[in-house]
Amino acid sequence: MAAVVPARPHPHWPPGLAHHLTLPRTHLWFNVEVSATRYPDKPFLLFYDTPLSFADFKAEAEALAGHLQQVCGVQRGDRVLLQMQNSPQWALAFYAILRADAVVVPVNPMNRSEELRHYVHDSGARVAFVAQDLLDELLPHLGVPDGLQHIVVSTYADHLKQPTDLAVPAFVSAPRAVPERAGVHAWHAVVQAGHAPGPLQGGPDDLCVMPYTSGTTGHPKGCMHTHATVMTTLVGSVQWFSRTQDTVYLGVLPFFHVTGMSGGLNGPMFSGATVVVLPRWDREAVGRCIQRYRVSVWQVISTMMIDFLSQPDVERFDLSSLQAVRGGGAAMPAAIVAKLKALTGLDYVEGYGMSETIAATHINPPHRPKPQCLGIPVFDVDARLIDPGTLAPVAPGEVGEIVIHGPQVMQGYWRAPQANESTFVQIDGKRFLRTGDLARVDDEGYWFMVDRLKRMINAAGFKVWPAEVEALMYQHPAIQEACVIGTLDERRGETVKALVVLKPGAAGQVTEQEVADWCRQHMAAYKAPKLIEFVESLPKSGTGKVQWRMLQERERGS
Repeated sequence: MAAVVPARPHPHWPPGLAHHLTLPRTHLWFNVEVSATRYPDKPFLLFYDTPLSFADFKAEAEALAGHLQQVCGVQRGDRVLLQMQNSPQWALAFYAILRADAVVVPVNPMNRSEELRHYVHDSGARVAFVAQDLLDELLPHLGVPDGLQHIVVSTYADHLKQPTDLAVPAFVSAPRAVPERAGVHAWHAVVQAGHAPGPLQGGPDDLCVMPYTSGTTGHPKGCMHTHATVMTTLVGSVQWFSRTQDTVYLGVLPFFHVTGMSGGLNGPMFSGATVVVLPRWDREAVGRCIQRYRVSVWQVISTMMIDFLSQPDVERFDLSSLQAVRGGGAAMPAAIVAKLKALTGLDYVEGYGMSETIAATHINPPHRPKPQCLGIPVFDVDARLIDPGTLAPVAPGEVGEIVIHGPQVMQGYWRAPQANESTFVQIDGKRFLRTGDLARVDDEGYWFMVDRLKRMINAAGFKVWPAEVEALMYQHPAIQEACVIGTLDERRGETVKALVVLKPGAAGQVTEQEVADWCRQHMAAYKAPKLIEFVESLPKSGTGKVQWRMLQERERGS
């Protein structure tokens, strides 16, 4: 098969890097086999000063995979939920599911029980991995029709085997507390049983992972990624930033999110690198870990960096080991970029991607990045700007919708044929993904985000889809109608606001604060509206649809 190269190579392509990326035609588990064979005693993960070697990682993941197959009845292609904070157990469960020839369904640990119901039912998962601090949210879905049949419960403290002077969060250090109940399996007992998995059957074109993303319908949709599409971004990331087996990563971005999954977990596994894992953001621990372990790569979002650099004595940390600081999700403020440069001498290298592309399709050239810029299309990506109405290409310099054709693009949405029809478009005989994002390209070929065509709120890097939040709010007994919009927030960039029409007779019986409190109890904290405003009515179009765009523009004063 002939190599694919861009028709016009970018003038600022990273020096010495080929434009085409030859990808391994293997199952992701093969990366575990290779690294465990090459570097058996080298730490793959460091968790509050406790190392986990590549060889021990492989052995524990295989025991978990054997349990999935022999005890839980997991078969090739089955979906398995994974809900935990960053931890050795998250990584182990991810690769154990793959070793069992199953498909990982990563779930945000902030999701509440009602939200989890959709993931369980839509994916058809019958088995889940969950951490003990999150078990109560998942238990209502065990042993019910079309629900879970087995839950493997991990205890983070099981991988705290060395003394540490780092501040360990209480939920991490909590002792083992797994209830005795049918269908509930304690992680430590599963590993001790040592069941061996059967021969690996899957290959590069089998489904590998299915992260969920929401849309304007209000129902999260599973993005179907094969081992081949996942391999694209993990290998691409290693190559783009010239990483090696001696690179040390800081794994503080959530592994359930495609950026952390690809760049902070799967890429290091492929190259045989080491990852320092933190389960939650802790700016003090970040500084100490960078200094202690000579971290060379730090993936970080803007809110984290703002908080880290706001420490009055941030200069006390030795950050001289850092070779790359990169991220995306929301543009890094110029003042923060300048402060980072002054402190470390490094540029913040931004990129652009989405769940549908299992992370980056665009990244800034590390040797010549531009601030608040998406970057340039990476290996073998054909990215274009089109008129969202006519699908015709826009003129140079004009704003258009980003469409993408590339080896990392998902197969499609799980069980959502209508969404697939509207998401993919044929251009010049090729299948392109419509991103719903509006951008422009400058005269040097760098891409810049302009706006979002889709209705989405970007709250501190978390994507919040208003229709999903509205669907949950309608379960409140006093709410007749709700419209969720984004409002500007100095710290988060955007935050979530809900305009609420109460049911007749409910006025005076419930307060705006009570509704906000209810939302926090029933949905992930980043989705829950921070601002509630009671209104008499919501503006509607002639077809009866709420005119959310009008409300959004009114909120922004535009």
